[in-house]
Amino acid sequence: MKSLKAIILLFFLLNLFSCTAQDSPRHSAPALSLPLENSPIDYSVNDASCEQSLADAEKLFFELENYKNHSKKKSENSPAILTVFHNLEIVIDNAYGKAQLQSSVHPDKKVRDQADLCIQKLSGLYTNLGLSKPIYEVLNTINVAKKDKQTSRYLKKILKDFRRSGVDKDDQTRERIKELNLELTKAGQLFSKNIREDVRSLSLSSAEQLAGLPDDYIKSHQPNASGKIIITTDYPDFFPIARYAESDELRKEMYILFKNRGYPANEPVLKDILKLRYELANLLGYEDYATYITEDKMIRTPRKAQDFIDKVSLLVEPIAKEDYQVLLQRLQQSDPKATAVKAWQKEYLSELVRRESYDFDSKQLRQYFNYNKVESGIFALIEDMFLVKIIPWETPTWHESVKAFKVIDNGVEIGRFFLDMHPRENKYKHAAHFPLVSGVKGKQLPVSVLVCNFPGENNQNSLMEHGQVETFLHEFGHLLHHIFAGQQQWIGFSGVATERDFIEAPSQMLEEWVWHGDILKRFAINDKGETIPDRLIDKMLKAKFFGEGLNVKTQMFYAALSLNYYQQHPDNLDLSNTMIALNNKYSNFEHMDGTHFYANFGHLVGYSAMYYTYMWSLVIAADLFSEFEQKGLLAGEVSKRYRNTVLAPGGSEDADVLVESFLGRPYDFNAFKNRLNDRPE
Repeated sequence: MKSLKAIILLFFLLNLFSCTAQDSPRHSAPALSLPLENSPIDYSVNDASCEQSLADAEKLFFELENYKNHSKKKSENSPAILTVFHNLEIVIDNAYGKAQLQSSVHPDKKVRDQADLCIQKLSGLYTNLGLSKPIYEVLNTINVAKKDKQTSRYLKKILKDFRRSGVDKDDQTRERIKELNLELTKAGQLFSKNIREDVRSLSLSSAEQLAGLPDDYIKSHQPNASGKIIITTDYPDFFPIARYAESDELRKEMYILFKNRGYPANEPVLKDILKLRYELANLLGYEDYATYITEDKMIRTPRKAQDFIDKVSLLVEPIAKEDYQVLLQRLQQSDPKATAVKAWQKEYLSELVRRESYDFDSKQLRQYFNYNKVESGIFALIEDMFLVKIIPWETPTWHESVKAFKVIDNGVEIGRFFLDMHPRENKYKHAAHFPLVSGVKGKQLPVSVLVCNFPGENNQNSLMEHGQVETFLHEFGHLLHHIFAGQQQWIGFSGVATERDFIEAPSQMLEEWVWHGDILKRFAINDKGETIPDRLIDKMLKAKFFGEGLNVKTQMFYAALSLNYYQQHPDNLDLSNTMIALNNKYSNFEHMDGTHFYANFGHLVGYSAMYYTYMWSLVIAADLFSEFEQKGLLAGEVSKRYRNTVLAPGGSEDADVLVESFLGRPYDFNAFKNRLNDRPE
C-alpha cells in the first residue's frame, strides 16, 4: 500500500501543493525543529505540540497573506516569498506526519484522539492556504524566467493546484469548500476508526476445529481460562483460516465476520463521504469526483480508467475461467452437487489444487520464513542491491515491539526508519508505509515507518507465509522510494511525491525478488539451519500462476467499484446493489449475501476513485522488471541506474519521463501480457 500519509493527505487536501521551493531566507520564520545528525525524533503528539506547530504555521501564513503590503516591488523579494511558503509546508507536513502516524498506531487512546483532533486543525489550515487569494496572487507575480527548471516546475504546479482547490471561486463558494473539507476530514477519520476498532472473533470449543492449520498456528491459539479458543479477524488469524482450515463452515463464518468489519457503522459514513466529494467536485467545476481526481494523474480521465479496467479484465478472462473450472472440479470431488465455488472456498481450494496438481504445499514454506531471518534477509538484499548500510538507531519508540534503523550511503546518513510490524489492539489493521518526515536537502532527513500486522506480536521468531514476505518487501519498497527521493531541495518533490497512480509500481516490481531461488536462499532457513531446497522453490514457481487470472478479476472488481461509486450522483447510488452488480460483472465469485465489503474497503477513502492504480502500476512494474530480468536481479549497474532515474528524482519529473529514462523507451503493455501468456501448463 503504499504511502499512507500521501494518500490521506490527498483525501482532504485536494492534492494541494505537491511541490515547494527553497531559496536563501530573507524574511524571518519560526525556528524549525528538524531531525538532523543524531538527534532523536519527537514523534509524540499532544495538545501542546500540535498547538505549537499550528502557531508556527499560522505565523508563516500571516506573513504570506500580508506579503504584498510590505513589498515595494512585485518581484524584488521573490526568493523570500518562496522560502516562506516552503517553510510553511515543512511545518505543516512535519506536524501532519506525526499526527497521522500516532492516530493509526499509538496504544494510548488519549494520544490517538489528540492526533485526530490535530489532523482536523491541520486540514483546516491546508484548506485555508489553498483558498487564499492573497497568497495565490503574490505567488502568481513571481517571474521564474531566470530560475532553474525545478523552480519553474514547482511554481507552475503550485499555481495549478491553487486553481484546482477553488481559489478563483467567489467568497461564498470558497467558504463552502472549507466546510466540505473539514467535514470530509472528520468523516474519513471516522471511517478508518470504525474499521480499525471493529475486531470480530469466533469462539471455538476445540482445537479439532482448527484441523488443517499449521502446527505453529494451533500452538499459538491455546484455550483461554474458559476453555475457548479465540480466532479474530486480525490478518494473522484470518488468512491462515481462509487458506488452510478444513472446516468449510469455519471458513464461511470467518469470511462473513471479516467482510462485515465496519458495518453497519460505516454505511452512513461512506454515503456522507460520497455526497460531500460529489458536491465538492461540482463546486470546483467538475461533473463528478472521479473526473476531478483523475485529471492530474497518469490516466487523466475516468473514461480511460474504465477502458483500462475492461482491457485487463478481458485479457485475463480466458485463464480466469480455466482456473475457476479447476476449482469447481476439485470442489465437486467432495461435494458432487456443487455448482459454484463460493468466495470463502477460493483460497482453500486453490491451496488443495496447488498441493495435488503441482505437488506444492505452502505450509511447507512457513518453516523457512522465520520473522527475524526475513527481516535481516531483506535488509541484506537492499544493502547489496543499492550499496547502502542499514544499522540500528537508538531512539525512543511508541511501543516496545517497534524497532528503529538508519540508512547509510557511502558513510553518510541519508534516512531513518521505524518498523512496527506486529498486530495489537486498536492498531491500523492493514500493511502500509507512513512517511513520518519528508526529506529536504540541508534541512531534514527523511524518516519512514512501516506498519504491518505479521505474526510475532509476542515472539518475533514466529513463522510467516510467503505472501507476507512478499508484502514486507513491497512495503519496504515504498520506504526506499521515500528515503532515496528524500534528498530534494523542495519538500513537494520529496519521497513518493509523484503521480498517485505510479507510486505502487516500484514496490510491485520489488516483489519479484522473493520469487527467485538465489534470493530466497539468502534468508529462507528453518530452525534446523536448513536452507529452502531447490525442489520446493521449483514447485512454488510452477504453482505461482494458478489462480492469477481470478485474482486479477477480483482486483478489477475493486477498481470498478471505487470508480463507479465516485462517477454517479450519490442520491441515485445504492451501495449494496451497485457493489453486487459490479461483483457479478467482474469477479468469478458470486457475492455472499449478508456481507458488506464496502464498509471495510478503506481505499474508498484513501484512493477514492483510483483503485485502478494497483493494476495500472503493476503493468508498469512488469516493464521495469524486464530490465533486471535481462541483466540480473543484483546487477549493480542496473540497480544504480534504477535508483538514480526512477527512485531518487521523487516528484521532480513526471512518472512517464522517469520510466522512459530508465527503460530507454516509453513503457508499454507487453511485459505484463507476456507474463500472463507465459504461465506454465
